[in-house]
Amino acid sequence: MNTNTITLCVNEIFYSLQGETTRTGFPSLFIRLAGCNLNCRWCDTPYARTGSPVTIAHIIQTIEKYPTLNHITITGGEPLMQEHTLTLLDILCRKNYPLQLETNGSISIEHVPSQVHKIVDVKTPSSGHADSFNISNIQYLKPHDEIKFVIADDYDYNYSKEFMKNYLANVPCVINFSPVWSTMVPQQLAEYILHDRLNVRLNIQLHKILWHSEPKHF
Repeated sequence: MNTNTITLCVNEIFYSLQGETTRTGFPSLFIRLAGCNLNCRWCDTPYARTGSPVTIAHIIQTIEKYPTLNHITITGGEPLMQEHTLTLLDILCRKNYPLQLETNGSISIEHVPSQVHKIVDVKTPSSGHADSFNISNIQYLKPHDEIKFVIADDYDYNYSKEFMKNYLANVPCVINFSPVWSTMVPQQLAEYILHDRLNVRLNIQLHKILWHSEPKHF
């Protein structure tokens, strides 16, 4: 395989703190791939729809500039739209890099290497894509993976509870409830979770607390 000729459409590569999920707060190298098959109403990365071709060899060279790296996050857009995302994941797994993949849940994760830490969204009604989840993805989730619901209002919250009850009762991974920034008050979502005794993790976007926008790039 010639990594000098295989390309991915990349929006940006940057180093910052992981702002979400159970790895919140850890320094990570983010590889944001371009393009998405959904158009969520509250999308906070609309700029990720476009990018430039970058060879896998160049991506690996960039990664190697961070010798103390303990986290790499492949995000988007929707990374799994691109065929060679799986190629990149396979290569990085063979090099024993610790990988996290963020995906919107609409595309199969069947062929994602099992050692990759997958963050899989279940889109709620406010996104406009509540019917987009690929239900077969549930069978490929490992205990180290995570599911994320992004919640904008009470209807989203009740939808998420019902989805958990119907489909996720026996899924061993962490389930995150994340409030839409500036729409769902985090304290309100926290009180709902506690009142209903839900076994979920409240996921607050750390980068928006620290920098009020996207993660600060270094």
